[in-house]
Amino acid sequence: MGDWLHSLHHDEVLRFLCEGKLSTADALRLLRQTQPAGAAAKDKAAPPTTNPDALRQALAELNLLVGLQEVKGLVREILAFVEIQNRRRQEGLNTEPTVLHMIFKGNPGTGKTTVARILGKILHEMAVLPKGHLVEVERADLVGEYIGHTALKTREQVRKALGGILFIDEAYSLARGGEKDFGKEAIDTLVKAMEDHKNQFILILAGYRLEMEWFLQTNPGLRSRFPIHIDFVDYTLDELLQIAELFVAERQYKLSPGAKTKLLRILQKKVSDSEGNFGNARLVRNLLEKAIRQQAVRLVSLTRPTREELMLITAQDLEGRETL
Repeated sequence: MGDWLHSLHHDEVLRFLCEGKLSTADALRLLRQTQPAGAAAKDKAAPPTTNPDALRQALAELNLLVGLQEVKGLVREILAFVEIQNRRRQEGLNTEPTVLHMIFKGNPGTGKTTVARILGKILHEMAVLPKGHLVEVERADLVGEYIGHTALKTREQVRKALGGILFIDEAYSLARGGEKDFGKEAIDTLVKAMEDHKNQFILILAGYRLEMEWFLQTNPGLRSRFPIHIDFVDYTLDELLQIAELFVAERQYKLSPGAKTKLLRILQKKVSDSEGNFGNARLVRNLLEKAIRQQAVRLVSLTRPTREELMLITAQDLEGRETL
């Protein structure tokens, strides 16, 4: 971090953070060293984070994700918002309520669940959520089989999520059964829970883009309750290859040049044949998990495979995978 950064005023640090000109880690470091004008003589507000090291680790985990620039920008906004509210509280000014219920729209494999889990960690370390855990559910976890059963099941999932995030995948399925379906009871129970447990948990509704738009249109009162909408776009071929490189590196494997070429060819075919739903990161994971098993079959007959051989995924290990 350059010496010139240490001369920045508090508001300049926040501005540079929101504009993306300053890394989150550097901004947090500087914010801990600065305070707004006139604050020195006042009692210090509670620190915005419970564990700066854990926050840095969670932010690093987010930054390692390929793409997702809108999500990363959102986190910068939340960091700045929470910090400013703490400073306003310190100055005796009114503060804004932190309403962070969200809608995640996108195809499978675009990182919705992964981002929700990391967000929970980040918001916990920023003292927004007491626990920061993720409770992931779908329709079957909320909708019961008889009158009153749905409300009980839904309230139980909300109870589990208090202090953290309740993540409902394929949330639009709650509205697909019509007026007499118990899914409507689940929606009504969730809305009531958002009022009864205000600021005690974050609700994220997730699903395909078009289906989620339909869901919000059929439930017009819901849209205003979710101030944050994030589109998770499909990954490009280049991003899919980056995901593949990260996947194998994390597991101490590496792709040979021939394997990279073969993988690109497989991905191109899968994307062109899919009509918009090719699995994204899930496709990459499935391909490489299969390739790792194929590599094991190839190497097991060798008496003493070298370290390099144990790490290398070759084009041969990807042979025939176009049909997945």
